[in-house]
Amino acid sequence: MADIVNYNNDFDNIIAIIEKSKMRAIRAVNREMIEMYWQIGQYLSEKGESDGWGKNTVQDFADYLKRTYPSASGFSAQNLWRMKQFYETYRDNEKLSPLVREISWTNNLLIMTGCKTDEAKEFYMRLCIQNGYVKRELERQIDSMLYERTMLSQEKNKDLIERHPAVGALRDSYVLEFLDVPEDFKEKDLRKAIIANLKKFILEFGKDFTFVGEEYRVQVGNTDFFIDLLFFNRALSCLVAVELKVGKFKPEHLGQLNFYLEALNRDVKKPEENPSVGLILCTYKDDAVVEYALSGSLSPAMVADYTLKLPDKKLLEEKLREIAMLAENNEEE
Repeated sequence: MADIVNYNNDFDNIIAIIEKSKMRAIRAVNREMIEMYWQIGQYLSEKGESDGWGKNTVQDFADYLKRTYPSASGFSAQNLWRMKQFYETYRDNEKLSPLVREISWTNNLLIMTGCKTDEAKEFYMRLCIQNGYVKRELERQIDSMLYERTMLSQEKNKDLIERHPAVGALRDSYVLEFLDVPEDFKEKDLRKAIIANLKKFILEFGKDFTFVGEEYRVQVGNTDFFIDLLFFNRALSCLVAVELKVGKFKPEHLGQLNFYLEALNRDVKKPEENPSVGLILCTYKDDAVVEYALSGSLSPAMVADYTLKLPDKKLLEEKLREIAMLAENNEEE
């Protein structure tokens, strides 16, 4: 028995080698498949330009392929036309064309049809590569307009992020449409709903975050204090304290959070970890009040609001355009 225990680490190391090899094989197969679709799309596109091939010709080819090569699947007329669109979308884009080979065909189609700009396409492609999103997860991120919300947050809070780069991992707006809370919910209801839907919350919060605990106890002197939610961010190598508020942000909320961050840094943080980061998650906030409150804060913290329904796409896009125009005007001045 002792010998078996001694071998366990070695056995686990071998399993890790097997898993890594399998993942490399899957990625290699995916790259080959995407390359095949790219070449088919290129052929159809060039034939369209030189010989006038259109949807009828593509349909004829799909029918021909079905008769002569019945074992081939995934080559319907609709899919073949998508391959042509896929090639034409990225053929002149040296930045994005290598990325399309690193994600699945399904995710490529979602991004190609769901994103208007190259910047948005790159954002979601890199997220897929980094986080290994399946179709359902990527759909949710696009539907919740994660790109637009991230860009808005980074632009609105660029001064704060310059002072405290770690808060760049947070956003000032979160969509929690997956929570089932009572109509007149309290902070406890919100916390319990998040714990019950932790996997979905991590998807919205960010996959670098791992859950540490709810109502996490810190003791200062002879008094116990409880942090609503505590996470650890692997990329930042730091603890992240989340305080939940039902109602409008108040400046005194920040004082409470700063107190918790100090307690974490003194008594919980490991020596090799970076200083803790905080997030106040409230129902709504006045941006001017938030800016005043954060301007004098020495602690890395973000104030964010949350919504329990998917955002208004037109409204977010309009806000993004307004901020982009304001940034351009500031650069010109």
